[in-house]
Amino acid sequence: MKKEITIVLLSVALSAGVAYLVADKVLSKYEEVNEVKSEIINGKEQPQSAKNSVKNDMTSMDGTYFSDAAEMAVNSVVYVKVVKRARMQSPSSFYDLLFGFNTPKDEVGIGSGVIISDDGYIVTNNHVVSGADDVEVTLYDNTVLPARIIGTDAPTDLALLKIDYKDIQPLETGDSDQLRLGEWVLAIGSPYDLRSTITAGIVSAKGRSFPNYDGTYRIESFIQTDAAVNPGNSGGALVNTNGQLVGINTSIVSLTGSYSGYSFAVPVNIVTKIVDDFLKFGSVQRAVLGISMAETEKGVMVAEVKIDSPAGNGGIRKGDIIKEINLNKVNTPSEVQVQIGKLRPGERAVVTIIRENDQKEIVVNL
Repeated sequence: MKKEITIVLLSVALSAGVAYLVADKVLSKYEEVNEVKSEIINGKEQPQSAKNSVKNDMTSMDGTYFSDAAEMAVNSVVYVKVVKRARMQSPSSFYDLLFGFNTPKDEVGIGSGVIISDDGYIVTNNHVVSGADDVEVTLYDNTVLPARIIGTDAPTDLALLKIDYKDIQPLETGDSDQLRLGEWVLAIGSPYDLRSTITAGIVSAKGRSFPNYDGTYRIESFIQTDAAVNPGNSGGALVNTNGQLVGINTSIVSLTGSYSGYSFAVPVNIVTKIVDDFLKFGSVQRAVLGISMAETEKGVMVAEVKIDSPAGNGGIRKGDIIKEINLNKVNTPSEVQVQIGKLRPGERAVVTIIRENDQKEIVVNL
C-alpha cells in the first residue's frame, strides 16, 4: 500500500513538473511576443518600462493613447450658459398684477465651447447662443466669466465668443480634410450639465448632409461619428488622437433627442475660415458658384447654371460633372459647397469637370 502511494505521488510530481515546464515555455514565448509587439510602435524603439508593462489604455491604430489626447484637450473646452430674458407683458387681470400670475420667466440654455486662441476667442454653435441676452462661460478650473458674441453664422451653425481672460489654454487645430474613415476621435463637452465629459468613437462618414426642409441656405458637410453626443455637447470639441481639434460637435439624429448612435460635427477647416471672416470683416464672406447640383453615379452633375453667375461666366455648363475644386476631389454637392465656402468673393477657383468624356479645367472668378 505504501508502495502504491509512493508511485502515485511520484506520478503527480512528474506531471506537475512537466506542466510547469510547458507553462513556463508558453509564458516565455508569450512574453517574447508581447515584447516584440511593444518594442516597435511606428518604427520607434520604446523604453524598457513600456515593453514590460501591460497598457490598460485603449489605443488608436497609430499608437497614440486616448488618455494623452484627452488630457491635451479637456482644459480647452468650456461650459456655456446662456440666458434669454423674459419680455415683460401687461397683466391680463388684477390678480395677475397683484400675485404675479403668468409672469414670464427667463429661459436658460446650456452648451459647450472651445477655446481657440490665447487672447480669449471661443467657438460654439449658433443654436446655443442664438437670441441670448447674456452669455457666460465656465472654464475647466471653475472660473466663471461673462462672454460677448462676436459673430454668428446660421448656415454653418457656428458662433464666435470673446472673454477677457489670459490664463487659458487654446486647443491646437488639426486638419479635418485629412481625417480618414474609421479613425478614432474623442468628443468633449457638457452633456446634461455633466461638465468635461469625454466619449470616444470613430469617423463613420465625411461630407454628410441633411434634407433642407425649411428652404434656408445651409452649408452641410458634417463629420459623422459614433461618439456619444447628447444635449449640452453642442459647441464642444471633436479631437483626433493627437489631441487636435478637427470639428465642432453640433447635432445628433435621434427620435428622442438623445444619443442613438449618430452624431455630427462641423469640420474645423470650415470653422477656421468662418472665424477668420468674423475677425477680418465682422461677418462671413461667402463665395458662390451660382449653380444647382445633383448627385449622380458619375459624380456631382451641374443641373442648372444661373444667368450671369460666376460659373456661367467662367464657362461651366449644364450637364458638366464636377470632379475637383482647387485640386480637392468632390463627390457630393455638400463637398462642392465646402470647397467653395472656403473662398471669398473676388477669389478664383479652378474647377475640374468632365464634359462629353473630356476632362477640362475651368477658372471661375467668384
